[in-house]
Amino acid sequence: MKTSPLAKTEFENIAGAAIANGQTLPQMLIAACQRYGDKPAFTNLDHSLSFSELDKLSADLAAHLRGGLGLAAGDRVAIMVPNLLQFPVALLGVLRADLIAVLVNPMYTARELHHQLADSGARVLIVVDNFGHVAADAIVATDVQTVITTRIGDMLPWPKSLIVDLTIKYRKKLIKPFSIPGALRWPKALAAGARLPRVEAKAVQSDTAQLQYTGGTTGVSKGAALQHTALMANVAAAEQWLGTLLDPQKDISLICLPLYHIAAYANMLYMWAHGFHSVLVTNPRDIPGLITTFEKYRPATYSGVNTLFDALLNSPDFEKLDLSNLKLCVQGGTALRRATAEQWKAVTGKDVVEMYGLSETSAGVTANQWDAPNPVGSIGMPLPGVDISLRDEEGAEVAFGEMGELCVRGMQVTTGYWQREEDSESAFFPGGWFRTGDIAKADEQGYLFVLDRRKDMILVSGFNVFPNEIEDVVSLHPGVLEAAAVGVHDDKCGEAVKLVVVRKDPSLTDEDLRAHCRKLLTGYKQPKVIEFRDALPKSAVGKVLRRELR
Repeated sequence: MKTSPLAKTEFENIAGAAIANGQTLPQMLIAACQRYGDKPAFTNLDHSLSFSELDKLSADLAAHLRGGLGLAAGDRVAIMVPNLLQFPVALLGVLRADLIAVLVNPMYTARELHHQLADSGARVLIVVDNFGHVAADAIVATDVQTVITTRIGDMLPWPKSLIVDLTIKYRKKLIKPFSIPGALRWPKALAAGARLPRVEAKAVQSDTAQLQYTGGTTGVSKGAALQHTALMANVAAAEQWLGTLLDPQKDISLICLPLYHIAAYANMLYMWAHGFHSVLVTNPRDIPGLITTFEKYRPATYSGVNTLFDALLNSPDFEKLDLSNLKLCVQGGTALRRATAEQWKAVTGKDVVEMYGLSETSAGVTANQWDAPNPVGSIGMPLPGVDISLRDEEGAEVAFGEMGELCVRGMQVTTGYWQREEDSESAFFPGGWFRTGDIAKADEQGYLFVLDRRKDMILVSGFNVFPNEIEDVVSLHPGVLEAAAVGVHDDKCGEAVKLVVVRKDPSLTDEDLRAHCRKLLTGYKQPKVIEFRDALPKSAVGKVLRRELR
């Protein structure tokens, strides 16, 4: 394997050394807790949890899960918790008890949650009260035996905890009535575990640590089985990519994307292992609140998606902030829009560094350089330890310069989908090459460019049209806030381009956009249908759901 051009010669080799020494993910995280002691590990709602406290509370939870509830190694525990201090405690508690973590989108409907619980066979569900009514309906006819419920304020000191919980329940009315017979409160679970013998993590590196469910945008949501080494390898790759850019003694990381999502989760693991102070943002859609958090903590790192970057840029208060501490701004999930990147650089002075990854690859696969210019529209080069290959439908590697399906091989790749042998087999080409489903090409420098999802590609009279290209061009119009392109049936061409637009300028017309597109796109790429909407359908992490627009 060639050394990645992204690899730095100087970096703190914590995850890499942990893998070489035979450690598992919980062992690496426990070692970090013991190494950094009283240093703040996570902050949420202006209250901090130290590494020592995280170690102790997660050990209490692990003892209760194994000794109190009688779970056996390999049992699944679902965590349906937003970005709160409960999340890292629950995660490490599950992992150090040799259980498998199942990360759940807190915004799931009962139908979606039921599918994930039934599919994973989870025996315990940890859920915030705000979503208790959903859990009550979803656990019927599943293997869930115990539900642990927690309030938003459970990890906050008194009387702040009481004030927060009363405000959420009675003033904001965010908690609907629910009844779950036998449900256990989070504080009681921790207290019960504190009285039980400690549990020692005995898993081996090849064991499954986590089921990371796909977003379900291309079909039924499936659980990608991720080994301990897969998640640790992703941290090790980030170590070499970032080098000594960040200083764990003073730099603060702002985690806005939901932790159940693999991108934010991988970010959390890196920061945790290296002793950084991470601020968890529970509701990033509260832009005034997010700006206040920026102002108070002055983070060195910030990760988001296009919609979150745009929301900040559209707030006049954001431009007034002192952002001199910012060192790294990362975007992923969807293709970075050129207009967004240029405006962010103008306001903050920092480039947005684009990364690419999937649930099935424990997050990062490729990244752009953070310390050098990158080609516009590139997802970067393979991270250290990652092999990339572009292949045709039969699995043969395509010639240089041709587009092909982006395939990935490496320690961080899933072993397959949970209890889905057929799906697992079809997800790989021979030789262990995982099929991402994305069509890409490479340039002479080794930079990769994703053209689009294989299933999102629009075929117009035999010509391939990639929605990302259309959206990128349309977003350059100053009157456009958001845009999405999809293929629709056309009797003459087979398929035609439909453009769905959210206006930034209320006076923007159909003809304005057509004139703009005629200047920048060839004939067969022109939108045949243009529709204006108030908003685009998105997943919980801000990814536009093209399937709903179709």
